[in-house]
Amino acid sequence: MADLATSARRVSGLADFAADTTSIGGVTLADAGPASRFVLRGSEAAAAASGPFGVAIPTTSLRAGEGSGRAALWLGPDEWLLLGAAHETAAIQSALEQAMAGVPHSLVDVSHRQMGIAVEGPGAALALNAAVPLDLSAEAFPAGMCARTIFEKAEIVLWRTGPERFHVEVWRSFAPYVWEILDVVRKENAAAA
Repeated sequence: MADLATSARRVSGLADFAADTTSIGGVTLADAGPASRFVLRGSEAAAAASGPFGVAIPTTSLRAGEGSGRAALWLGPDEWLLLGAAHETAAIQSALEQAMAGVPHSLVDVSHRQMGIAVEGPGAALALNAAVPLDLSAEAFPAGMCARTIFEKAEIVLWRTGPERFHVEVWRSFAPYVWEILDVVRKENAAAA
């Protein structure tokens, strides 16, 4: 019998939806793919974690820092979501734990709990605003801004990565729900145009 621990493979929660990445109504949806995801807590942890993580952990509210394929998203006064390449999970965790050994903190691997959806195009903000109660205009929510918010009944982390690009972090169980609503909205917007 095969060892389940070594034969198990993570499958995207959007496998049934993400095959078609056609732009509809000025919006393209895509599965952001697997990633390392950690929730870091601790007011002193940001300074200790920035160097080994390779990205300055933002201390300004609602901001994200990124570079070298990694990102740190501010979620609260002492909480951040850290994103990196999927194959780096163990290395990131080890480096951060060593750097923060004497610092009060919590570092939790949430790589399997969450997934990302990329929402892109000139209609991206409008499509997201069908279910997100924030002002997503470029003036109010510029590139580099992130926020923990709601998408209908799902809690998400929304990050504007460019003028017409957003990254949605959502719990795996809610990903199809968020995808389907975005798909319906973009189709309705296309029909109304």
